[in-house]
Amino acid sequence: MLRPGGRLAIFGHVYEPPAEVAEPFAAAYRRVMPDSPFASLPGRRPLDMYQAVYAKFAGQIRETGQFHEPGQWRFDWERSYTRDQWLALLPTTGALTRLRPGQLAPILDEVGTAIDALGGAFTMPYTTLATIAACVSAS
Repeated sequence: MLRPGGRLAIFGHVYEPPAEVAEPFAAAYRRVMPDSPFASLPGRRPLDMYQAVYAKFAGQIRETGQFHEPGQWRFDWERSYTRDQWLALLPTTGALTRLRPGQLAPILDEVGTAIDALGGAFTMPYTTLATIAACVSAS
């Protein structure tokens, strides 16, 4: 619950791995989980799709009549990962959280091999998106 004047902030991080990492990941995922709805998605995660989702959030907030006009916020940033850092983080993201260890291992192996081919590290571009709105004050 928000008090009058409190702020609602819906935010998330979109990352788009370099193609040299994204494509082996997508190929391995399709082999391990061919029936998954995620298997048909491209290896890259298009920012435009996520921006449309956050614009929809703004529309839904607007429709409640309980908030001032929502604002949209975007912040681009990067983070470097070693092979081990990325392989430790990857299983905590998206649909990978639902995989059994036997399904996850081949994906991590292929992604690890791809990162090794890049010299054992890579830089991940991120975009943080947010939709923020203040609760209307009580009258």
